[in-house]
Amino acid sequence: MKTKSHLFLINLLFLLVKITYAQVKVSDLNLENYKYPFPVKYITINSQKQELQMAYMDVKPDKANGKVVMLLHGKNFNGAYWRQTTEVLTKAGYRVIIPDQIGFGKSSKPLNYQYSFQDLARNTKQILDDLGIRKLCVLGHSMGGMLATRFVLMCPDMVEKFILVNPIGLEDYKLKVPYQTIDEAYQKELKQTYQTLKKYQQTNYYDGQWKSAYEEWLAPLAGWTLNKDYSIIAWNSALTSDMIMTQPVAYEFDKIKTPTLLIIGQRDRTAIGKDRVSKELQATMGNYPELGKLTQAKIANSKLVPIEGVGHLPHIEAFDKFITPLLDFLNE
Repeated sequence: MKTKSHLFLINLLFLLVKITYAQVKVSDLNLENYKYPFPVKYITINSQKQELQMAYMDVKPDKANGKVVMLLHGKNFNGAYWRQTTEVLTKAGYRVIIPDQIGFGKSSKPLNYQYSFQDLARNTKQILDDLGIRKLCVLGHSMGGMLATRFVLMCPDMVEKFILVNPIGLEDYKLKVPYQTIDEAYQKELKQTYQTLKKYQQTNYYDGQWKSAYEEWLAPLAGWTLNKDYSIIAWNSALTSDMIMTQPVAYEFDKIKTPTLLIIGQRDRTAIGKDRVSKELQATMGNYPELGKLTQAKIANSKLVPIEGVGHLPHIEAFDKFITPLLDFLNE
């Protein structure tokens, strides 16, 4: 009887996995089959001896206030998850620029590329130069926060206001996490599935919670794991993980003079490489309530808005609590 029960549970598990994958649509390499909320444009980037296509959305308001906001996505996301934010910003009169970085979303996935936040910042600036944009506000979430920080440091005269939303990189992960080679990271990425991706996001982003609304932003990632060319995605992901680990920005926040707003979900515990250290060390990483305060103290002209009960994605988890302080800051 025990054996039959055991087999029943195994069969049930396999059935649930099968049903889950039946609901996940295969993602094209550059998400051609994934609809973005606004028209997508492309610019050709000549970088590292190759021509690459960088996708972006340029959403203009009906009644412009003359201001531009650029939204930079995180590592496990693309520009589409800024949909609701963009709708509200454009209604308020802001022009919104939303790039997909090289290696992400609808942009090119090069087989050979030396990723750096400096190169990503230069690529992003090419879009702005092409559009004739000279002044703007820059908002970065998660990995986009590290990129936004680098952009502000490289182009301080362009940035009128700077916003960080639960950025990673508020601490230097390599001080605690043993180095993982790119080949090792690649092998790990090859093993990703819908279940492993969901578990990571649920554990780190949402503090163990999960809502059906989060599936929308997990779907493109999970769909890539079913693509026959997933190895290309996995390789790019390994390269960008190495970029995050080896190119910290935590030591340069004191150089930022731009008016800055930090919106920090207090339930967030995201930390790169956290799974490769002891439980004792894990407990010291990704402490966003503390990291937010420390970072705010480093940036001279900055303010901190902590959001209680919210994790890594305030603009998805608690939009009203996110958009109100953002609009207040932009309208100052």
